[in-house]
Amino acid sequence: MRVVSLVPSLTETLFDLGAGADVVGITDWCIFPEGLTLPRIGGTKNPRVDEIRALEPDIVYMNQEENLAKHAREIESFARVHVSEPKTVDNVAALFRELGSIHGRDPQPLLDRLAAARAMPQRDFTFAVAIWKKPWMWCGGDTYVSDLVEQTGGRSVLRDEKRYPSIDIADIKADVIFLPDEPYAFTIDDAKAITRARVIGPFPGHLFTWHGSRTILGLEFLKGLGFE
Repeated sequence: MRVVSLVPSLTETLFDLGAGADVVGITDWCIFPEGLTLPRIGGTKNPRVDEIRALEPDIVYMNQEENLAKHAREIESFARVHVSEPKTVDNVAALFRELGSIHGRDPQPLLDRLAAARAMPQRDFTFAVAIWKKPWMWCGGDTYVSDLVEQTGGRSVLRDEKRYPSIDIADIKADVIFLPDEPYAFTIDDAKAITRARVIGPFPGHLFTWHGSRTILGLEFLKGLGFE
């Protein structure tokens, strides 16, 4: 099995699954596990397809939001394209099972770690997760990020919004506002400027936006926060 991963979170997941030896190419943004020396074939939005072809992969992993359809069409001429788009933590568990089946690896250790991370005290609070400023944009109720935080028992104030609505921060009425440091690099000053809610952040955005084995770390991060 030879695979190229165009999804940084899946690169990490494949190694955590025990299938790292199958990976023959990664993106410039694949930073976990640390110290990877595999061939890098460009970014998630601008992969060098000719270099991917030269690696002779059996499968190329892509993500619905992170990668572009035009590249998927090019790659399909020489390799199987696997496209994922987890929207919930349950979807991540299903992805563990699917990857385990594809690579002949036992997903149960990851599934056990995920189950343990999900077993957290259920708190009662409302929240919003910002992803951009100028204009302010937020994670809607149909996103993986919102589902991740709702594992704590929290309720997104944007539960009825789709994808990433643009809403001025003055109109966000939440107990807790999360400021991850990606895709927008929120700062301490941004956090200090918000006075009508408890602010969590800035913190490593990959804890909220990377689905896969990093989901476990995101849940553990949430478990460590007190919302009482």
